Formats: sequence, structure tokens, C-alpha cells
Amino acid sequence: MKVSVYNVQGKKENDMELNDAVFGVPAKDALLHQVYHALEANARQPWAHTKTKDEVRGGGKKPWKQKGTGRARHGSIRSPIWKGGGVTFGPRNDRNFKQRLNKKMKQVATKMALSEKAKEEQFFVVDGMETLKKTKDMAALVLLLPLNGKTTLVLGGEGEDLGLAVRNIPKVDLQRAIDMNVVDLLHHQYVIATKKAIETLESRLA
Repeated sequence: MKVSVYNVQGKKENDMELNDAVFGVPAKDALLHQVYHALEANARQPWAHTKTKDEVRGGGKKPWKQKGTGRARHGSIRSPIWKGGGVTFGPRNDRNFKQRLNKKMKQVATKMALSEKAKEEQFFVVDGMETLKKTKDMAALVLLLPLNGKTTLVLGGEGEDLGLAVRNIPKVDLQRAIDMNVVDLLHHQYVIATKKAIETLESRLA
């Protein structure tokens, strides 16, 4: 597998050989689907929370006597059939959305997603990108590259200056190669990486 290498002026210089053990793995949709949804579920926070009839305030007294009123019998206004009463089978903040994934599944799925990006020519390497310090320089580079969608910039441990230069550019996000996963890759159409990031990805996943 080969990938195009561009300079900071946005011009293609050459092609770079990639490790087929990382960038030449055939995709399996079922595994990608499982890993993606598991990672999304593991990041989910159960914020929504409703109260049951035991937790709603008030309603300790029987609203009216059992018989003789002509109305239906009720024991508490906290009943779910009353307005302001408890909620039956509502969302709770103690719900657990976690799904188990082993390390090998996550690694293989990441390699599949990287391979698809390289295969579809949506993966680029920029040489010398760490020399760019200003947002206007990074924005100019992004416009010169063959990008037409949301992009993630993958770093291999470069300084914070590059991160600061990227954070205000629309449709461009930043990620470290050591943390790259399926969700990051599938949420972005294009991937731009430094040469150091390629080394990190290959040493981590090969």
C-alpha cells in the first residue's frame, strides 16, 4: 500500500510505502460495526433520569376514601396514572451501556478502517507539518490539499503549537496516533498524518 506525501506548500512530492500489516488489511463490515457501536456505547453517559412513584414528593395521604364517593379508588397521587406522579419504565441514571471488547478486536478494526482510508485515497501524509505554527498557515495548507469533507489531523507526538494552530479551523479535528480508534476514523472522511504519526501507528498496530 502506498500513500501520497505532500509538502507544506500543498504540492505532492512522492509516494510513501506503508506497512501492509496495518494499511493493507481487508475490511469486515460486521467487525467494524460491532467495534464502532461498542466504543460509542462505552462513551455514553446516562444523563436522563426519571423518578418512580417511591421517589416523587407528596402523596402520603389517601386522596379520598375508598368507597362512597362515586370516583375510582386511589391510594396516592404519586401513582404513575396521576399527573405529577411517578414514571413507569422511564430512563434512569444508573443504567449501564457498557459493552466488552478485547484489545485484538479494537486493533484489527482500527487497521481495517486505516486500510480503507488508504485504499480510497483519503489518507495523506504531510512532510514538515510540525513547522507550521500559525492557524492561517494550517488553514492555507488544508485548502491546498485534495480535501472535500471533515478531516482529522493525526500527530505522532509533536508539540502543542501544531494543536493550537488547528483548533479553530472548521471541519478539522486533532488526534494523537497513540489514541486513534475506529470512531475517530469513521467520523472523518479524510486523514492527514505526519511521518512521525505513521511510525507511531505502525509500531502500535503492526
